[in-house]
Amino acid sequence: MDWFRAAYDATFLVGDQQIYWREVIGNLFGLASALGGLRRKVWAWPVGIVGNVVLFTVFMGSWFGETGRADMLGQAARQIMFIAVSVYGWYRWRQTQRIGGVGTVAVHPRWASWRARVGLVTGMFAGTLLLTPLFRALGSYEPVWADAWIFMGSVLATYGMAKGWVEFWLIWVAVDLVGVPLLFSAGYWATALMYVVYGVFTLIGFFAWWRISRREQVGPDGVTVAAA
Repeated sequence: MDWFRAAYDATFLVGDQQIYWREVIGNLFGLASALGGLRRKVWAWPVGIVGNVVLFTVFMGSWFGETGRADMLGQAARQIMFIAVSVYGWYRWRQTQRIGGVGTVAVHPRWASWRARVGLVTGMFAGTLLLTPLFRALGSYEPVWADAWIFMGSVLATYGMAKGWVEFWLIWVAVDLVGVPLLFSAGYWATALMYVVYGVFTLIGFFAWWRISRREQVGPDGVTVAAA
């Protein structure tokens, strides 16, 4: 299995930074998943899961024999949560598509209720406060609150995407604003640069889903009942 280890350890240089190809590939799968989400394609979910598996090996590098970079428990844990929530999203979008028939989009964007919005904001801050001491005790990279913020935001954004809420794109913006400086400081250059790209992409996605939500009237179950 020497070929596998060689591929696993493969790196390239950017300035004086050694970048793992796995980090780039995992983030490219993530970007492809985001593009699929923007286009409301079911394949966005399994593609994202592949990226999550690859990135888990990046952020828990010490488990796989890497040295020189700190493990980021929040980043690694969110890959596991991504997989769990993505299975739910995959199922939900497939169900919507089956109800609509062949050629139907997999989700109909709509605004979350005020109750759901309060839940998202509360979950974001409360989850960050609760997870910060846990991640610190486990030895995550400082500032640990930022790692916890990214973890909570990622879970909530993925859940919001599964539900078809337009607001999920804004949660990603909040994640990116904290994630970019954190990942640069921790030496995860490829992921930090990808977060910059994500930041621009999420704003495009937000306005695209906003326009779609104005064209499509959606019932409480998320199914289109009329067109504007």
